[in-house]
Amino acid sequence: MIKAIFFDLDDTLLWDEKSVKKAFEATCEYAVKDFDVDALTLEEAVRKEARTLYAGFDTYEFTKLIGINPFEGLWGEFTDEGKDFEKMAEMAPDYQKNAWINGLKAVGIDDKSLGIDLAHRFPKERKKFPFLFEDAIETLEKLTKDYKLLMLTNGSPQLQNIKLEITPELVPYFDQVIISGAFGKGKPDKSIFEYALNVMDLKPEEVLMVGDNLMTDILGANRTGIPSVWLNRFEKEATDVKPAYEIKTLHELFSLLKA
Repeated sequence: MIKAIFFDLDDTLLWDEKSVKKAFEATCEYAVKDFDVDALTLEEAVRKEARTLYAGFDTYEFTKLIGINPFEGLWGEFTDEGKDFEKMAEMAPDYQKNAWINGLKAVGIDDKSLGIDLAHRFPKERKKFPFLFEDAIETLEKLTKDYKLLMLTNGSPQLQNIKLEITPELVPYFDQVIISGAFGKGKPDKSIFEYALNVMDLKPEEVLMVGDNLMTDILGANRTGIPSVWLNRFEKEATDVKPAYEIKTLHELFSLLKA
């Protein structure tokens, strides 16, 4: 019998990918207003430079373990506890500036001061664009009447908590919120799923794990014996990781639970 639902946050309840896209669009449109350069071209250049720089840092393996991507690095302060987060907090300002400075250079704009300006502007733009999927609140509202709810999210506590602060309507539905950066390991590591089960005092077969990412949410749940539900909103291609169930919207959870 299912007693609880574990939910991923980013791109399951929050449309994080859209938020990042909107922040890039706003920042790049501001950047190129005085230049004969396309905003999308600049965005692609900055994304490329950010990935390259990010992969070269000593903290890269840690960010993969916790689940912090290069574009979160462009707006995070990483004021979290721990030596690895201290290293990230130290490198972040230069990383953010250089990603934009190098991106500008890649499209023919050699302007260091503009790059620094954009590095400061991007985090502000990112916070302006929180998007919840349309089915998120309605689904949580119905589920909370019959099930315990836990949020299991990868990332820096500082960043993930900002996301929750700018979408305050989400938090009240959850009995627990577990963030990988606070735990020490992220999905798909089995230990964070076991910790979540322990916190809720539940067995694997009493839980469903709902998430959009096969390689984190679904793989980790499978490793732990938790029935996994892949939320495949955008018809992504399947991989070798097989979910127990696949849905396209959160509304489909209810027929799944009845069955």
